[in-house]
Amino acid sequence: MPVITTIEDLRVLAKKRVPRMFYDYADSGSWTESTYRANQSDFQKILLRQRVAVNMLGRSTRSSMIGQDVAMPVVIAPTGLTGMQHADGEIHGARAAKKFGLPFTLSTMSICSIEDVSQATGGHPFWFQLYVMKDRDFVGRLIDRAKAANCSALVLTLDLQILGQRHKDLKNGLTAPPKMTLANMIDLMTKPRWCLAMARTPRRQFGNIVGHVKNVADMGSLSAWTAGQFDPALSWADVEWVKQRWGGKLILKGIQDVEDARLAVNSGADALIVSNHGGRQLDGAPSSISVLPEIVAAVGQQIEVHMDGGIRSGQDVLKARALGARGVYIGRAFLYGLGAMGEAGVTKALEIIHKELDLTMAFCGHTDINKVDQAILLPGTYPKAQQ
Repeated sequence: MPVITTIEDLRVLAKKRVPRMFYDYADSGSWTESTYRANQSDFQKILLRQRVAVNMLGRSTRSSMIGQDVAMPVVIAPTGLTGMQHADGEIHGARAAKKFGLPFTLSTMSICSIEDVSQATGGHPFWFQLYVMKDRDFVGRLIDRAKAANCSALVLTLDLQILGQRHKDLKNGLTAPPKMTLANMIDLMTKPRWCLAMARTPRRQFGNIVGHVKNVADMGSLSAWTAGQFDPALSWADVEWVKQRWGGKLILKGIQDVEDARLAVNSGADALIVSNHGGRQLDGAPSSISVLPEIVAAVGQQIEVHMDGGIRSGQDVLKARALGARGVYIGRAFLYGLGAMGEAGVTKALEIIHKELDLTMAFCGHTDINKVDQAILLPGTYPKAQQ
């Protein structure tokens, strides 16, 4: 077993252990993948100010997001098909997050259902991510199921009314579970750990949908249903309907523009996530970190601003926090850990990020994450709000 010290180490191991179509699903963007790459590379352009002879004792990364205490300002992001990176993947992720003291967000398009995750975590509160489908009755029942499972926040994704084209998914013939083509069988023969674990679980389809929608009982009908269900007519009126039906903490995901951020404030949401869906929707959109300061300047006094996209280290978390994000979400970093080593890999990913965050904060002269600001960044290397 190699020594794991970085998220990149976990990525390399996950690539060896996860079937190609599911690894590619996680580790890719739409079209040319320029936005996917920019999310990460734009963080690397931001430089830190090292300070010395500062008392580094008593450091704390504890903070809060939407009123919930967190061990560090990090949330496990909602990711579809998580249970195909590793058998029962959503359960492993939720358990690791619970033990670490962080929120876990379950995707509508998860393999393990809301009820599966709730039962496996002893009813511990987690967050649920919602897509608005054309079948509003189904959407309403999804919200009710999240309430019944004691979910403490609803994350409404606004940037997937239509699906961005991801070339690798088309070329790999992505399905869950994978179709037994010759190419897939050859690939699976090289992934014995994955196959053995998957053989031991009954959870191989979209658990929040199969059995909960009329006439959807297998993958054939499910594929047809999902292809026609994402609602291109989604509007701010639907956001209001969701807010009223839910009645709890509401977070809006997919904000990239100041005008949309102001509309998010007007909707009464508790937080927004600056996000371009990990570079998986509009290729050519700016990176999340590059637009974060402008959105914080416009609405940061009225609503909590969170962000995702490109977080691969604790240094990235610190930089986002310095630029005004209340917290960040990790998707790929979480999936690399999960694909590499299951629950232990998720825990390892969180430990890596936490250690990097803690040490970097200290090197920058701070002992409290809640007091970090732009002063830890080298002038001229980070994005600023337009005047």
